Amino acid sequence: MKSTRRLSRSLLFFLLPLFWPLVSSSGNLTFRDEVHRKVSIPFPPKRILSLAPNITEILFNLGLEDEIVGVSIHCNFPEKAKTKPPVGSYIRLDYERIISLRPDLVIATGAGNTREMVERLGKLGFPTYVIFPKNLDGIFLSIDHIGQVVDRKKEALSLIEDMKRRREKIIKLTRGRLRPRVFLQIGEAPIVTVGKGSFADDLIRLAGGENVAGNEKKMYPRFGMEEILKRAPEVILISSMNPRGDYHKVLQEWTQWKTIPAVKNGRIYLIDSDLIDRPSPRIINGLEEIARILHPEKFGK
Repeated sequence: MKSTRRLSRSLLFFLLPLFWPLVSSSGNLTFRDEVHRKVSIPFPPKRILSLAPNITEILFNLGLEDEIVGVSIHCNFPEKAKTKPPVGSYIRLDYERIISLRPDLVIATGAGNTREMVERLGKLGFPTYVIFPKNLDGIFLSIDHIGQVVDRKKEALSLIEDMKRRREKIIKLTRGRLRPRVFLQIGEAPIVTVGKGSFADDLIRLAGGENVAGNEKKMYPRFGMEEILKRAPEVILISSMNPRGDYHKVLQEWTQWKTIPAVKNGRIYLIDSDLIDRPSPRIINGLEEIARILHPEKFGK
């Protein structure tokens, strides 16, 4: 028993440095980001630039509103994010604006920002930390990593614990229930859905549903109507991904397919895309909303 404990302590001693900052010198800490780059950051950072909406939401949740000096044009939540100076899109940045903002930390995403963009920011002297969550657990990890990098470890842990608590509540509520077949539409012409490995596929499963495209190898496969009829979804979710989309029209178009169980039983729902495809703390809101749709009897009114 004693030898086992000594071995456990030895393993812990060996593993902890993999998650701690690598070095500390002259007020800087060096971290390894989620694409395995070493990033030296003035610690704690005082002027933070966010290049993605999910990053901005995480920073606001950690109480860093005043430290955010700029955001991407896609950042629309919380409302105060819209008051921050915009610095460009996922793939096109206004480098002159960034230089004028003088960030001491840029946080980017591997799910949108390009390698060339990150490398150019580095050459300009702006330390850039990249996150790259791929599922719900990955979002928890990214929140933890950002909390370490911005010196908000306690706040990050509290946020993660709350999100996990809410996730477990949904899992318990839907455990043992029949899993309705779900089709989630994220594209209109052609019809695009979500396959294995996507955030929404993860949410449908955790909410007590069965994604009819869950075994597709492509993360975002295209489906013809013949294939949808064959898979006979019992619930259809329509994501509001296109801000200029006519979703009343999209909903109406589904009503002509009377043989689909979801259409026959009036189970077609519009859902806010920001809640199901944005890897931010609000993805738990998306999980809860999907669970209410799939299992309304467990949530009352």
